[in-house]
Amino acid sequence: MEAILIKVMAFVLIIALSYVLKRVGFFKTADFKLISNIVLKLTLPCAVISNFNRINVESSLFELVLVGVLCNLLTIGIGYLAAFNKGRNERAFNMINYSGYNIGCFTMPYIQSFLGPSGVVATCLFDAGNSLRCTGATYSMAASVARIGDRPTVALFFRRMFASIAMDVYILMVILVWLHIKLPPAVTAFTDTVGEANPFLAMVMIGVGFELHPSRKNILHVGSVLLHRYLVAAILAWLFYHYAPFSPEVRKILTLIAFAPVSAVCAIFTAKCKGDVALSCTINSLTIVLSVIFMTTLMICL
Repeated sequence: MEAILIKVMAFVLIIALSYVLKRVGFFKTADFKLISNIVLKLTLPCAVISNFNRINVESSLFELVLVGVLCNLLTIGIGYLAAFNKGRNERAFNMINYSGYNIGCFTMPYIQSFLGPSGVVATCLFDAGNSLRCTGATYSMAASVARIGDRPTVALFFRRMFASIAMDVYILMVILVWLHIKLPPAVTAFTDTVGEANPFLAMVMIGVGFELHPSRKNILHVGSVLLHRYLVAAILAWLFYHYAPFSPEVRKILTLIAFAPVSAVCAIFTAKCKGDVALSCTINSLTIVLSVIFMTTLMICL
């Protein structure tokens, strides 16, 4: 437990340090775009390749990919409905920032320390479905709602979705795992090295983008997002723990994942949809703090 808390607090410290460095001029607000491009197009895809190349999966557990997709669709729908009577931009913002689960950068340390290798396999499969949404598909839906760029069409939806390198890599690696194909050491030597930087850069990205907006409107918006997010998490966790058609160990994993923070790439796609990046980073940072509390409490109780 102590090792888990130390690692999580290290993540929080990286966010705080990055924010302080931005305030003193070491980072500029414009650096967010550069760092987010490195995360989305380089370190995250490499981390995905390395993690998936290490696992062997029972065919029955591939149902967890669908669970990851459905959890995202649920939170996307709730985000949309929460802003149903508001503008398109706010609906698109909610669709992105209500959904997605930060697995690789945050949840995995909990799972690795608490439930071991089999827990990592199940978490990776959930993350495959989760990432199929949050690394491309959710953005494509939100961009259509916000009417960013060209007139929404089915072709444009899929073009936006598959333009995400991270999503393309997830699809490829799920197929390779299904076919029991392993990549050669020459490839994984590179992806291991680059992928190890992903948690650090993702936390730096959040810290650089973080801003506090004390206005009443923004406080209410953040409060609404967090309330909906964790109310849904509590319901899902209860359903997973008592009714999910998996082993007790996998049910515990899903219970923990339900309380994971929102995806680290939410801020990236908020920027692409011309949304409030600083507000997105604020929500992201606060979900990390709340998830530390909720997930640690669950580990003690389960």
